[in-house]
Amino acid sequence: MAWIWRITVALAAWAISLGAQAAMGMAELPADATSGPVVVFYPAAATEATIERGSFRFEAAMDAAPAPGVGRLVVISHGSPASPWVHTGLARALVAAGFVVAVPEHLRDNANDSSDPGPPSWRRRPAEVSAAIDRLQAEPRFRGRFDVNRVGMFGMSAGGHTALTLAGGRWSPARLKEHCLQHLQADYHACAGPATSLSGGSFDGIKMWVVQTVNRFKLDDTSWYQHEDKRITAVVAGVPFAVDFDPASLAQPRTALGIITAGRDRWLVPRYHGDAVLAACAPRCELLLDLPKGGHGALLDPLPPLPSDELKALIGDPPGFDRPRAVAEVRQKVVAFMRRHLGVAP
Repeated sequence: MAWIWRITVALAAWAISLGAQAAMGMAELPADATSGPVVVFYPAAATEATIERGSFRFEAAMDAAPAPGVGRLVVISHGSPASPWVHTGLARALVAAGFVVAVPEHLRDNANDSSDPGPPSWRRRPAEVSAAIDRLQAEPRFRGRFDVNRVGMFGMSAGGHTALTLAGGRWSPARLKEHCLQHLQADYHACAGPATSLSGGSFDGIKMWVVQTVNRFKLDDTSWYQHEDKRITAVVAGVPFAVDFDPASLAQPRTALGIITAGRDRWLVPRYHGDAVLAACAPRCELLLDLPKGGHGALLDPLPPLPSDELKALIGDPPGFDRPRAVAEVRQKVVAFMRRHLGVAP
């Protein structure tokens, strides 16, 4: 049986050689009749070059021919309002492990157009993820390069909300309104957004009154929203927006479900969001990673420019946070989770 061993070693050496040659390819699929814009990262046997998108610079092989990978797709749902470029580090780690990665731009809730965030976007987002899978399945370059019945999904913040929906959760704007009536001061930015902060001064009462008044009208929808896509079988929700979910709907997730939390998240206070999800879904989900010194932007890879003091306080790194070590751990944990639950050999 020595010949079998020699062939096995030769194939392994070939695979390692291929992996060493593989670059991160990148394609930008424009909006069409089936989906909005989708950025695709994938293994490619090509030479990378520096690419600039706004203030972001990274290396990729633009429009290179795809190389063989592990036959699995992972969709990333960006936060609000963000872009694919804040997840290029995670995308690179997934591509290095052989995955194809798709990042759809969420309509009117992205870095170019943030005119319709919150519940209107949350209703659209899961279907936009499904449309991105459809789009890649039909795209000649990527058709047949992944198992369409074993797709992974990662989402952060509002993208984490999308992830929880695709894992089987149902949510209602009315639940968010009720949460904000009870916990506005303790979870202020989940209810008010990032534009204003409570300072402990005399205007805090007025600010909270304005937020409550607006939310009574904006969040009067008592409907339940959910979305099923049976092709998605593994989900990671990072620092997810979660107070509007029905906890019972997450008690038995439809997919493998991992949660990533950040202990110093001031935008989405963990005890109301990520920790509450874990309490609802355990033991049928897992705490994939907790970053006790991380803020809300701990999973952004790379961190984008933060033009205002409010955003720096909410998304920037708290003192003592080791960003390089944390993002490396996030990458490793997410890749390992997707390998494990999508049936990819280590």
